[in-house]
Amino acid sequence: MPAQRIWYQSFIDPERHAAYFERLQGHLAEAAPPGTEYVVGGVSPPDVALHRITEFRCAAQAIDHAIRAEERGFDAVLIGHFQDSGLWEARSASTVPVVGMGEASMLYSLQLGRSFGLVTIDPAFEPIHREQAERYGLADRLAGVSSMSTPVADLVGAFESDAAYARVRETFERACTPLVAAGAEMIIPAGGLFGLLSARERDFRIGEAVVLNPIAVSCKLAEAAASLRRASGLGTSRVSSFSSPPAQAIAEFQEFARTNGPSTRA
Repeated sequence: MPAQRIWYQSFIDPERHAAYFERLQGHLAEAAPPGTEYVVGGVSPPDVALHRITEFRCAAQAIDHAIRAEERGFDAVLIGHFQDSGLWEARSASTVPVVGMGEASMLYSLQLGRSFGLVTIDPAFEPIHREQAERYGLADRLAGVSSMSTPVADLVGAFESDAAYARVRETFERACTPLVAAGAEMIIPAGGLFGLLSARERDFRIGEAVVLNPIAVSCKLAEAAASLRRASGLGTSRVSSFSSPPAQAIAEFQEFARTNGPSTRA
């Protein structure tokens, strides 16, 4: 029995994107410290029709999965989706730590550099990422947001071909150029897909800017959060932003999410 179990919540579909899920589960198993187990779940339909309303729909599934993860004895939840959709709601609804890939990556990057830039997969996410930085109080440290303009299908396909990955990496490097010129000291791929594709890169830099892997950082912070809670009881403040919902609100949300949503493989 592992010392701690962490639920990793992806926003794509385990069946439609099986190559990604297989590689992700293998990577997490390889990178996890002894005694830690990651279990990966997805959403269906996946987050491929890129829009705020899709983020909202997928967030409802992610929140429900976070509640289920606590019920099933998981020690922490990681929202493995850089937009952090549903993060604050899931954090409010769960007593175990809930870590968001975007929030964790941005905050940690500023321990390594003065400013950061974000490279997203599609222009649709650019305003969302700027709003994230504002929400986390980091807008004045954000050098900019640029886009790879790469379809999800192309990124998933790059898991099965070195040549396809080389093309995606080149696209990523081009997207970094204006951020480096704007003074970004840290570059963050704003998504788990490219984070997993580039997981084997060592000392990854674009010019003098350091490229931070969002999967590696958010996983280690989720592990630390689970360990700290177990060791000292350190947990989420319930004073204001993450106040605990009443039992009725949880029950009504669960009924809504589980009656109206498709099977989500939680």
